Amino acid sequence: MSEQISSFLNERINAGDFPSAVYLVAEKGEIVFQDALGFAVVEPKRIEAHVDSIYDLASLTKVLVVGLLTAILVENAKMILDESVSKHLRSIVPNEKGDISILDLLRHTSGFQGWVPFYLLVMSRSDVLGEIMQTPLVDEQWELLEELDAVMTTPLPEKPAPVLYSDLNFLTLMFIIERLMDKRIDEVASQLIFESLGLENTFFNPPVNRQHRIAASEFGNYYEWQTCSKLGYFSGDERDWKVAFEKSGVDRFEHKWREYLIWGEVHDGNAWFMGGIAGHAGLFSTAEEVFKIALQFLPNYTTLLKPETCELFRTNFTKGMNEDRSIAFQLASTEGSTAGKRMSPESYGHNGFTGTSLWIDPVKERIFVLLTNRTHAHEIPFVNINSVRRKFHDLAIELLDKNR
Repeated sequence: MSEQISSFLNERINAGDFPSAVYLVAEKGEIVFQDALGFAVVEPKRIEAHVDSIYDLASLTKVLVVGLLTAILVENAKMILDESVSKHLRSIVPNEKGDISILDLLRHTSGFQGWVPFYLLVMSRSDVLGEIMQTPLVDEQWELLEELDAVMTTPLPEKPAPVLYSDLNFLTLMFIIERLMDKRIDEVASQLIFESLGLENTFFNPPVNRQHRIAASEFGNYYEWQTCSKLGYFSGDERDWKVAFEKSGVDRFEHKWREYLIWGEVHDGNAWFMGGIAGHAGLFSTAEEVFKIALQFLPNYTTLLKPETCELFRTNFTKGMNEDRSIAFQLASTEGSTAGKRMSPESYGHNGFTGTSLWIDPVKERIFVLLTNRTHAHEIPFVNINSVRRKFHDLAIELLDKNR
């Protein structure tokens, strides 16, 4: 452990940013600092966090599962970065989406909007891909507004940025992988990643007997209900948990909102609707096993990829755009990234909504894992912990540099 890092994170726990934190800092394949702080569960009972506590990784699923699997399939010539998604999805892709490539999905330049509550629009997991393909691209929506600009009473919004982070990108990639492998994404990940690395605490849909080791999340999913309400999916503002399905015709009682403590099941509503198995969220793991997967992105330590394939994760595929992104990851050179001030510009990382993050510095061969459960035992709005992430990285790098 590091007294400085642990002290800082304890301060943030006491300030109410999150009830628990587990961190791990590694260099050249070896763990240097590691500690667990606070309570993984505050209610209905208090359970202390430990270094082997299991966290809902949220969007880290995108890089640790879909990003890594895509790299494996590219290496095996089952996917090509520049090929269009229509090659894999054939007739399901409409004309306006026909030019979207695998690379567009990986670097978030497809034009898909950031988020859609599929659980309000379709009946099952298998319907999600079709709904994605029917969802208008952001550029299309803006062009329609541009045509109407002369008669609009409100100013035209800014033209969408070329890089637009979207869950829909990695859901689409998930469906492509599932078609290629003829298996669900959890089965593919288990076969090609988890079992290969000997992981015992990394999975979708954690076993019930592990609940006492899992960090709890939000009580119910009022955050998503509130988001859906703001986006106009509900009639009225009261928290009555009833949905207006004027267009979909879906029986609203088939899609009940969770009104209990989310503990041991995925927090994300779409992932939960999809049976806990999705490409954008759903993975649970410990800090140490996140570290073991993270090693696969470094050429000198990977056992799942060729060293040259790892270069994809540090390569800027969005030069000159509004955000620097590689394959699946954001690069530290992006203005405002959570990497902090001391990490190499080629470093790559990802955040998770529940309060998790992973950053990898390929130059110094360093890995930084920070797992918190900021959505637990906290009123909305949840605390934006990006400043905590930056300070954590800066502190860790300062200490690593002193130890050299």
